[in-house]
Parts: sequence; C-alpha cells; structure tokens
Amino acid sequence: MDLEQVVMGIIVNAGQARSLYYEGLNCAKSGDFTKAEECVKQAQSFISEAHKVQTQLISDDQGEGKVPMTLIMVHAQDHIMTAMLAGELIAELIALYQKMEEG
Repeated sequence: MDLEQVVMGIIVNAGQARSLYYEGLNCAKSGDFTKAEECVKQAQSFISEAHKVQTQLISDDQGEGKVPMTLIMVHAQDHIMTAMLAGELIAELIALYQKMEEG
C-alpha cells in the first residue's frame, strides 16, 4: 500500500464532495432544487469513498501507531472533516431555501 497515494485519494474525494456540496447550495439559491439534490447525492458518494479509505486506515492502524502520522495525513483528515461538516450545513441551508420558495 502506497500510503501517500491512499491519503491523496482521501483528499481528492473529500475535495470533490465539498465542491459538489457548494454547487448544490448555489443551485438551491437559484431555485433549482432538483439539481441541488443531484449535487448532494453525488457529493455523498465521494464522501463515502473518502470515508471508506479513512476507515481502512484506522482498521490497519488498530490504535497501535502502525500507520505513520504525517502532515499529509493530517491534511487529509482536515479535508474529509470539513467536507462532511459542509455537507451537513449545506443540507440544512438547501432545506431552508426550499421552505422559503414554498412560502
């Protein structure tokens, strides 16, 4: 396992998810809730991929320090955490935009 390549997979997937979440938010602002929902679903699939890799790394480590903690690893964890948080908040904002549209 090339750890750097695995970690980059987390960063790329989390980054793509975050971008899609914000695209969904912009669609909701414009009133296109179908497209917003599409973006959120796509984002969730990227988050799922990043989370699978993260879970595998945790499993491989077994709490024993088997997986070296590097700056790039910390960076990857930041990316997935912020993408997940953005997703939760954006889902709420989209729901609010939808409620406002319905009157």
